[in-house]
Amino acid sequence: MRGLGIPATALVCTLLLAGCAGSGNNDGGLPTPAEGGASEGSTATDGTPAPSSTPSGKPSTPVKTPAAPKAQVIVVPGNFADNPAVQGLVAKYPIYYKALMDRDEKVIKDTFPSFFYLDVVNSIHLAKSSGWVMRPPGSVVVMSVVQRPYKVVRLNLCVSQRTQYWNPKAKTWAKVAPKGMPEVIDMVETGLGWAMYRKLQPEKSYSCAAVRFPA
Repeated sequence: MRGLGIPATALVCTLLLAGCAGSGNNDGGLPTPAEGGASEGSTATDGTPAPSSTPSGKPSTPVKTPAAPKAQVIVVPGNFADNPAVQGLVAKYPIYYKALMDRDEKVIKDTFPSFFYLDVVNSIHLAKSSGWVMRPPGSVVVMSVVQRPYKVVRLNLCVSQRTQYWNPKAKTWAKVAPKGMPEVIDMVETGLGWAMYRKLQPEKSYSCAAVRFPA
């Protein structure tokens, strides 16, 4: 047994030395190709280039990008696109109308100031109890921007004539405003940007019959 131990010790030392020598020739400790082979893109030890991956020759199947969902409500800023309050309306108005169509008061409560929530929550409750379903207006056009006290910005709007409600009793869509409908919304700046603050009746009545809605 003692006689067999000497060759075994020598073999272990030989392996350790070989490992140390290999790491010394491997700039920065990068792995050395197994069995003396070359890594992809390098030159093999016999001077011949290492084989690289070749294309299969079959064209890859083109990836079809799904079409973006069509906007339910288009907010047209008109000549007021640079106004921050109008930019807030463009961002938040579609969220508001989707909540009305879904009759989801929680979205209104979580997204808008409490005054605006109180303005619209009764309409949502009434729609639920009556079974009304809303179609979105095709578009909303900003008609004018009025600066109000306490940093409130009032937006006079015209809502597309496509605004309709499904009346389950009459079993028909009711056109509320066949020529479009005036709508006034006060905007305030919050910690999350400009948002709707209150819905109002127009101070001075105006007609939307001459407005050309894009949808």
